Amino acid sequence: MDQAPLTDRCNQRVLVVSSDHRVLNIECQRLRSLPLVHQLSRSRGSSSSGEYLIGLGIGDVTGPVVETNMMGYAFLPQTDTGLHMRQRSRAFIIADASNPSERVLFINSDICMGDTGIRRTILSSLQSLYGDLYTHANTALVGTHAHSGVGGYLENLLPQVTSLGYVNETAAAIVSGTLKAIVDAHNSLVPGNVKLGNTTLLNANRNRSPSAYLANPEWERAMYEENTDTTYATGLLSFFPVHGTSLYENNTLVSGDNKGMAAWMYESYIEPSSMPGNNSFVAGFVQSNVGDTTPNTLGAYCESPGKLWDGQPCEFEHSTCGNRTEDCHGRGPGFHISDFESNRMIGQAQFEATRTVMENSNMTAVSGSVKSVHVYLDMTTYTFTLPNGTLARTCPAALGYSFAGGTTDGPGAFDFIQGDNSSSQNPFWEVVKRFITPAPSEEQIACHYPKPILLNSGYNHRPYDWSPGTVDVQMLRVGQFVILVMPGELTTMAGRRMRDALRARLIAEGVLDDRAHVVIAGPANTYGHYVTTPEEYSVQRYEGASTIFGSATLDAYINKYSELVPYLATNSTGVPSSIAPPPEQTMAHDLQTSVLVDNPPIFKHFGDSGIYHAGDTNNLRLEGTFLTVDRQMNDEWVVVRTDSHPSTTYQWNRTSKARSQSNTVDIRWTIEDGTPAGTYRITYYGDSKSLLGSISAFTGDSSPFTVG
Repeated sequence: MDQAPLTDRCNQRVLVVSSDHRVLNIECQRLRSLPLVHQLSRSRGSSSSGEYLIGLGIGDVTGPVVETNMMGYAFLPQTDTGLHMRQRSRAFIIADASNPSERVLFINSDICMGDTGIRRTILSSLQSLYGDLYTHANTALVGTHAHSGVGGYLENLLPQVTSLGYVNETAAAIVSGTLKAIVDAHNSLVPGNVKLGNTTLLNANRNRSPSAYLANPEWERAMYEENTDTTYATGLLSFFPVHGTSLYENNTLVSGDNKGMAAWMYESYIEPSSMPGNNSFVAGFVQSNVGDTTPNTLGAYCESPGKLWDGQPCEFEHSTCGNRTEDCHGRGPGFHISDFESNRMIGQAQFEATRTVMENSNMTAVSGSVKSVHVYLDMTTYTFTLPNGTLARTCPAALGYSFAGGTTDGPGAFDFIQGDNSSSQNPFWEVVKRFITPAPSEEQIACHYPKPILLNSGYNHRPYDWSPGTVDVQMLRVGQFVILVMPGELTTMAGRRMRDALRARLIAEGVLDDRAHVVIAGPANTYGHYVTTPEEYSVQRYEGASTIFGSATLDAYINKYSELVPYLATNSTGVPSSIAPPPEQTMAHDLQTSVLVDNPPIFKHFGDSGIYHAGDTNNLRLEGTFLTVDRQMNDEWVVVRTDSHPSTTYQWNRTSKARSQSNTVDIRWTIEDGTPAGTYRITYYGDSKSLLGSISAFTGDSSPFTVG
């Protein structure tokens, strides 16, 4: 996305090079220097001391970075065209040093959300490598909820619609990179200790559905100063709720968004000489009760040129501009520069919060057992008793009309709006929806009330399930620290109720004392969409309309997780029984098209022409790079930047699917403050496909240029 011109003194330059080696232009741009951290987020003991064994690993999970729809906004035009930063899975293993079989494996991945099929495949591979050491109970797959990652990997059909089916290349990249991270973590286990601490992080998130938040009881809201959680919990992992939507839905460069940026900032300081992905220190910035949060902290405004309301704040109740949602857009802190600047600022805020905590000598030592528990929960008809004695139940999945209204991070289309409790606004959709999913029964309508059902996805099983019916319920314990691994996006108040209820239960059951520290991680393992409070559900903004199992969803989770608390006790034995859902990938379809052969223009060769096709699908270059910035030192070229550095971008364009010779690549490097003077070049790495299907690598170099 183009940045606004700057009139300040030039201390940055952007080199723009095409794949035919031509320097297109050199632009003056400025980039703020980043504050850096100098302490590790874990406390290691000596080689013979420490209450725990701790292992860290990192792996590249970047799928096809061109011609694949991106996951998060569900916006068909958001088809990737290149790379901003590679997606990574980061694995964290903590084992009881006195009983190493008691361990937890926490995977924090720069993907939008965890998935049942991906996790099942990972666990199957781990079974063949390590036997029963890593299980459904102790292994969590958590997405950072980045909305600029590669899509097509979830096994249910609904999130596959915009990706044109299941993309095997995306799923395979996630699995292989995650396994690499886990193996590295397993092989790097050393004795150590874990500490935790909190700080307050302001101006790094905002509530995007404040009218729904206001539906919660006044006495409950009065307990908190903010309508988002601003407490930043950190130790071996850092937990903070903010959507991975710093980069807008018109961004087409693959990225880990703000949490991926925060992790890169931390890791690159601890090991400044290591290339991204080759670092032994690993930073985990974990998503929490993210549901109604946004990184667009300046608020939502109307972008309606020529209209009276252009530039005005969006309407409060429905987030509309002129009674429509399309023009209502959230603005990040770097709005007047670019969404990439906003992404940097929100990532930096999380990074600095971690530094603040880690530099505080008053961190609390974590001590005690390592335990875990997991069950599969059928949410289609889960019946339970509320604390007041009332019988409650969940429903087969369904999405409301406001789901199609989108959010201020990514507004919907047509005449759908948020906060609409009726389907009478346009009866046309009542007719259309019945051609998409089965008509809901009276029982289903009553179960989801007051949600007006747009997509009755829980009853649509052709060609395979549109939405999940069974979800993963999981908790991990390390000493007095408990992670509630959630199969969905809890809103701010839903997360607060969940944490408070489980902390109270842990103490009441005698599992932990009043030192108990409970956090939420998700969306993880299964994507069960959103989880609001019943009060927020009644307002039916986007989050309520996307609470697919009905208004009792939050209470159902509180009930089930509470039932499992005794399994976290130090002396607990046994495993709760449950039934796993059947796999869906075996029935998945891929409707993407691909080019059969790559040909350079006549009298040209790959690497010395402006033409290139699909090096990123012919070869994903996992653990590698599509580009390097090289510095000449002692008559040798030394790599100083790769495609994983945020100062570089790689953009690919296919101008015609009919002709294999009509593709170009654009590589940019923003020269950072402090870059040593010298001679540099940019090298491009590609792969071409022959008519017979063989893949051949090629490279292209820019002409040398001088910095300083």
